[in-house]
Amino acid sequence: MQPPARDALARAQRSAVHLELRDSYMLDDPGYIAWQRGERLDRAERTAWWGGWHDAVHEAVGRGVVVRRARVVSEPISDYVRYEYDITFTNIAAGEVVRWLPRRRATGLALPSTDFWVFDGGQVLFHHFTGNGQLDEDGREYTDDPVLVKLCADAFDAVWERAAPHEQYRPR
Repeated sequence: MQPPARDALARAQRSAVHLELRDSYMLDDPGYIAWQRGERLDRAERTAWWGGWHDAVHEAVGRGVVVRRARVVSEPISDYVRYEYDITFTNIAAGEVVRWLPRRRATGLALPSTDFWVFDGGQVLFHHFTGNGQLDEDGREYTDDPVLVKLCADAFDAVWERAAPHEQYRPR
């Protein structure tokens, strides 16, 4: 399998943007299962939720990389998206800027069929998931094809323009 986004983020110099298009991911994630049982992360207990991804984002932001994440979601939102919404404060604490776009408001946008990252406007990392939200065994695909990079960068920008900042989004 190709290296994870964390590796490409470590090389990024200016920007890293991530578009999420699914309503659920890895339903066997222990964090999600705990959340379903009613357990919630305590913002004040940073050591309990801060991990390697947060370190990678914090380091990238510290060297000047702008890290943005946009999520296109169906409403009413799924339990998994509600879980993501509840834990998004961890992404923000690391330095990401996060926005949400209800799928209905994405009508008319030409979007790729899979989640992706664009790094420095020159490389794309596609994430291919199985039907039940698991990253496929060969689920990471990098490309620097300028046509695909532009397609993804333009799609992200179109979503970003319509999406609500995390602080303003109120899920239904």
